[in-house]
Amino acid sequence: MTRVFVPSKRQSISLILEDGSAFGGFPFGAALSAPVSGEVVFNTGMVGYPESFTDPSYRGQILALTYPLIGNYGVPDGFEKELTSNYESSRVHLKGLVVSEYSQYHHHWSASRGLSDLLESEGVAGIYGIDTRSLVKILREKGTMAGCLTQLESDAQFSHGPVHPVSEVSVAKPVEYPVLGSKLRVGLVDCGCKNTIIRSLLARGVSVMRVPWNFDITSLDVDGVLFSNGPGDPLTCEATINTAKRVLKKGLPTFGICLGNQILALAAGAKTYKLKFGHRSQNQPCQLKGTMRCFITSQNHGYAVDEFTLPDEWEVWFTNANDGTNEGIRHSKKPIMSVQFHPEAMPGPVDTGFLFDEFISMLR
Repeated sequence: MTRVFVPSKRQSISLILEDGSAFGGFPFGAALSAPVSGEVVFNTGMVGYPESFTDPSYRGQILALTYPLIGNYGVPDGFEKELTSNYESSRVHLKGLVVSEYSQYHHHWSASRGLSDLLESEGVAGIYGIDTRSLVKILREKGTMAGCLTQLESDAQFSHGPVHPVSEVSVAKPVEYPVLGSKLRVGLVDCGCKNTIIRSLLARGVSVMRVPWNFDITSLDVDGVLFSNGPGDPLTCEATINTAKRVLKKGLPTFGICLGNQILALAAGAKTYKLKFGHRSQNQPCQLKGTMRCFITSQNHGYAVDEFTLPDEWEVWFTNANDGTNEGIRHSKKPIMSVQFHPEAMPGPVDTGFLFDEFISMLR
């Protein structure tokens, strides 16, 4: 029988931002035994919280969800299974969760337990009952900032999260995912790779060799390279950038996703910068350069490529229709391309899933 979480309003906790803004609310998930601090970011998606919470790109962050009611469909089974289709990794990477209203009852045919049960098992504290609309307005106007979940405002302390989060979410050693009868193998540089990226490759009949973020993929016999998504500032991934430089020099077919897009840009000689409050949602419109075609995409990033610093042999591929920021680049001659959004989706629309087919076609 699934245990039903019944929120208690006898104990209150607070979310304190480093600018002094304070929001009082009530706890759910793991008990808050000590103050919890991290970078406070927001996601505007309406669904998909099991996939989002297990996305390694959220490593060390306190996530606020703008959709007012969270937890109403619980969480599905299969959390511990490798490459499960219900989650993007086998752990919750959030430092804390902020919602307006937590649903104490869940109803869905696939639910195995409540969201609060998952957070409690992962040691992640949540707060509900706050004005998330007001919170997001502050973050949009002042920019992303550190925050703290605490029982006493006087105990608040502020940290922007781990210094090198990529090293915390990457695999420790190479892992191979063979496909019977496949003659093609992709080297996947894992900077915090989502399960669905790997499953998207396997579904297209190619074997995958997944390696750590600081592994020299050019030392292996692979037909192409994919640089994955991941958390944090791309400039902290110097070893990955150096690997990307070697990959570019060899001219191997290459695909970058999210953080991988930024790493390839840095390896090419361009620059990156931090966005004011990032793109985290499943409804970001991206326009294909030179056309009127616009795709709705899933996104989760706080940094972007400065397209005006791209070398001459590189070209802009996609542009965000909301704010004009870069959403993809590609080489004008070599089989190298990358996007800032998530073509694998999960959660979100699969409009750009065809980009995996384009990448696979480059290997043949």
